[in-house]
Amino acid sequence: MQSPPRLIVGLGNPGAEYAKTRHNAGFWFCERLARELGITPSKESRFHGIVAHHRAADVWLLQPQTFMNRSGQAVQSLCHFYRIEPAEILVVHDDLDLPPGALRLKFGGGLGGHNGLKDITAHLGTQDYWRLRIGIGHPGDRNDVVNYVLKPPQREEGEAIDAALDRALLAWPVLVRGDWPAAMQKLNAKPAVAGASDKSPSPLPGGAREGS
Repeated sequence: MQSPPRLIVGLGNPGAEYAKTRHNAGFWFCERLARELGITPSKESRFHGIVAHHRAADVWLLQPQTFMNRSGQAVQSLCHFYRIEPAEILVVHDDLDLPPGALRLKFGGGLGGHNGLKDITAHLGTQDYWRLRIGIGHPGDRNDVVNYVLKPPQREEGEAIDAALDRALLAWPVLVRGDWPAAMQKLNAKPAVAGASDKSPSPLPGGAREGS
């Protein structure tokens, strides 16, 4: 059995204008995990992010507040201070190459063009850390990607992402004890594919709705 995670990093952009956008799927996971664990995150300027610590498991939760393309600054700061190795990090992020609601847990490998992962890799000096990819779907045209990730998901997409976050939380007991193969078996199972025809506003992961 490999080492359990000591740092969970949820990627996203700070600020109310980004809170409901697809690019903040990693933030959504961290927020839900903190509620599940009964811990309260707070802003820590020395770590450039919103941080929480679960003492029983000795796991840190981090939401970088440096904007996506500078996420590595926050990760490096916390890892250096608490002597956390890259293999003890799980980065949770949105993924264009997976349909809404799909999950993939993997160790190392390519960065998929994700700016948050690129910056974390540059700061850590390695790609060898764990990632939990949360599918958000692809707009179909790469020229539309920036606009797509910075908008809220449509209704059925949001429901699928919400269900994926629920499945990810159910795998937490396996993750926290470092049983990565069992966690991959749970998380990488193919979910039901949500339809894409409904273009009404989504229920946002966590139960909020647009305008709430």
